[in-house]
Amino acid sequence: LSLPRSLLPLSLLPLSLPSAGLCNTRPTDLVFIVDSSRSVRPSEFEQVKVFLAKVIEGLDVGPDATRVGVVNYASRVKNELSLKTHKTKAGLVKAVTKIEPLSTGTMTGLAIQFALNVAFSEAEGARVKSPDISKVAIIVTDGRPQDNVKDVAARARDAGIELYAIGVGRVDLNTLKQIASEQLDDHVDYVESYSVIEKLTKKFQEAFCVADLCATGDHDCQQVCISAPGSFKCACKEGFSLLEDGKSCSACSNAATDVVFLIDGSKSVRPENFELVKKWINQIIDKLDVSETKAHVGLVQYSSSVKQEFPLGRYNNKKDLKDAVKKMAYMERGTMTGQALRYLTDSSFAPAGGARPGVAKVGIVFTDGRSQDYIGDAAKKAKEQGFRMYAVGVGNAVEDELRVIASQPTGEHYFYTADFKAMTAIAKKLQINICQEEDPCECDSVVKFQKKVEEALQALTKKHILSKSVRVR
Repeated sequence: LSLPRSLLPLSLLPLSLPSAGLCNTRPTDLVFIVDSSRSVRPSEFEQVKVFLAKVIEGLDVGPDATRVGVVNYASRVKNELSLKTHKTKAGLVKAVTKIEPLSTGTMTGLAIQFALNVAFSEAEGARVKSPDISKVAIIVTDGRPQDNVKDVAARARDAGIELYAIGVGRVDLNTLKQIASEQLDDHVDYVESYSVIEKLTKKFQEAFCVADLCATGDHDCQQVCISAPGSFKCACKEGFSLLEDGKSCSACSNAATDVVFLIDGSKSVRPENFELVKKWINQIIDKLDVSETKAHVGLVQYSSSVKQEFPLGRYNNKKDLKDAVKKMAYMERGTMTGQALRYLTDSSFAPAGGARPGVAKVGIVFTDGRSQDYIGDAAKKAKEQGFRMYAVGVGNAVEDELRVIASQPTGEHYFYTADFKAMTAIAKKLQINICQEEDPCECDSVVKFQKKVEEALQALTKKHILSKSVRVR
């Protein structure tokens, strides 16, 4: 369970607002529909309010720009802020901080019906339906509704309201799908707990943003981004060439590389998310130059124990590799990341495990939670042995642990997203470009050989000229 887009290495993933001047929001009537039933603790409701405030801070708020309302619900519905109540960002944020939870049942259908009939009415400040004005509702809920949502959500969508559904904790996935607009990948989000809901801020800031994608950094170009209307294209700096993916750059041919994926298959990942992880692995494989002499790939899964899915060198073409990844079965159970790292250094990258001597070694570690054992020594050993280590975390992954695993510079080697669906963007950002260092002895030999050839050519030319001169006489 999980979904949407947009992620960067943590060093590039602020929870603050888009830079001034880089983003304008189109005129929108936006209503937040917030579950404050008894299952939402007071401290968790405070985190929801922080999320609302941060999204609002990223909007162009005003009577002719974006108007914001908030509907609070439990067993009953309360119109906390109407679309006409506050005309400034500061006023809205201050009002949001004063909202109190209702702490009863979960009548999500009733809340959507209220938004359709009341919150989005002209009497409450909504503007007349127009192609130039968006109508958007963001529903945040953590439980199973006690009423029907399917029919009322369909009526809201038919009325032109775009519905986003955010689920927290033990929420019912089918409910989120029944609420949300198409495409579901863009309109359904899931977070494990309220403590990470704030990390969806960037996604919703961008959802209302009409921006220069190159200026905002919302692109996949490794070096140079060239803006185009509503789009972009990538280019490379002088001396580099654009690779087949149209986004990555290289100053060298892909050298021989041994790449091993170390994948968390613990119970917290969940089966549906594990399928997304396998797709993510295959996205990265697509970017590698897989062959007998270039990139070799191995795959290890871990939970409470470690399992080698296949060693380096077993498959030497992308099709066989990707088919093998698709067949990987989900282990479930615990999260022994330290044990898995020790397996990587002692077995996966050993000659007996298929590793090639003298070839660059790259480890890509994926996890969605805190390790149940110590990782420090094993992570240190991997880097001391010269392995390039990437750390990728999702959901409840611990950022400090990701930093311990990742190679330097850390900002280029560790990535985080709150959402499994956003792993697609990590595959685009993660670059494995290993250039073969020149052997200085080989280089000297080439120079000496070239010099001898030049001397021989000069001697032959001189001899030819003298010979011709003698004949003329």
